Amino acid sequence: MAYYFCRFLNSKPPHKSSSLLRSLNHSVRSFSAPAMSPPATAIVYHQEGPPDSVTKMVELPPVEIKQNDVCVKMLAAPINPSDINRIQGVYPVKPQMPAVGGFEGVGEVHSIGSAVKGLSPGDLVIPCPPSFGTWQTYVVKEQSVWHKVDNRTPVGYAATVFVNPLTALKMLEDFVDLKQGDAIVQNGATSMVGQCIMQLARIRGIRSINIIRDRAGSDAAREKLKSLGADEVYTESQLEVKNVKSLLGHIPEPALGLNCVGGNAASLVIKFLRRGGTMVTYGGMSKKPITVSTSSFIFKELSLRGFYLQNFMTSSRAEECKSSIDYLLGLMREGKLTYDMEFAPLDDFHLALDKSLGKLGSQPKQVIKF
Repeated sequence: MAYYFCRFLNSKPPHKSSSLLRSLNHSVRSFSAPAMSPPATAIVYHQEGPPDSVTKMVELPPVEIKQNDVCVKMLAAPINPSDINRIQGVYPVKPQMPAVGGFEGVGEVHSIGSAVKGLSPGDLVIPCPPSFGTWQTYVVKEQSVWHKVDNRTPVGYAATVFVNPLTALKMLEDFVDLKQGDAIVQNGATSMVGQCIMQLARIRGIRSINIIRDRAGSDAAREKLKSLGADEVYTESQLEVKNVKSLLGHIPEPALGLNCVGGNAASLVIKFLRRGGTMVTYGGMSKKPITVSTSSFIFKELSLRGFYLQNFMTSSRAEECKSSIDYLLGLMREGKLTYDMEFAPLDDFHLALDKSLGKLGSQPKQVIKF
């Protein structure tokens, strides 16, 4: 029948048959095959468990591209601690099994559905908010998932802007009304979030006190953080003094403390805080609890808060979220916000995973390049 329709449409119709032609054109389209994505190579896991054991590289079949869908050729996606935690089954938000790994990344629009407007093949896009399944070569999701970014943005920064830099920005903005000349204190300062915090603070004229672990290479780490804008950098052992505030010099007592370690490192943050100060916890790398003295609550009137980025990614704050992302990407393009990362080809995924799991010592952020 499709052949008959095509033969008919190639002949010269009578003058009054335009409505019939439109009907026949619709019929021809209805017989055409749906648009499909290319097949994808993906990192998949069928069950929760040790990431190096349960993840496998597989080939996925093409996916139908519906009218509101966008097919994106992924360019890069990081391996974040939260990605590892999801695979391990210890993260509160879990994808449906079997699942493709990854939660953020950047890609190039490959093709679009018939109803998509505002995006074209070749546009650089990121999932905003992040979306499960970025560790694959092609991703098909509705247009509402994708946020177009400036094509001049370096791929590595676009791939990693959400989970860590946005966490740093929102913690600086959402808990304490910081003014130029104020101070903050943080542990885990060598982490990507920590590096972003000190740089964003410096841009805003906010002083930063940064706590790092005692380990080989701590002197080099201190100099690197200073070059990024850290005002003071101390190892934990340097802060084993009765009065840590004697180390402040001309820096005011911090109004905000940021904790991603827990245990003694969190106690050190609390020691620095001024009366009425707030400590925000966004991680617990030491797997040790936070201990606060009764006097800190009663006499210093401290507040302890928690931060979870997922709570910021609500529909009511969607535009604010995109605006924040664009602001951060602008700083990255200007060279005002930087951090280390290492690209790894998809074929080397399990080596990059071993580095992310700490099997090969301290390593920069691992970013899969497709």
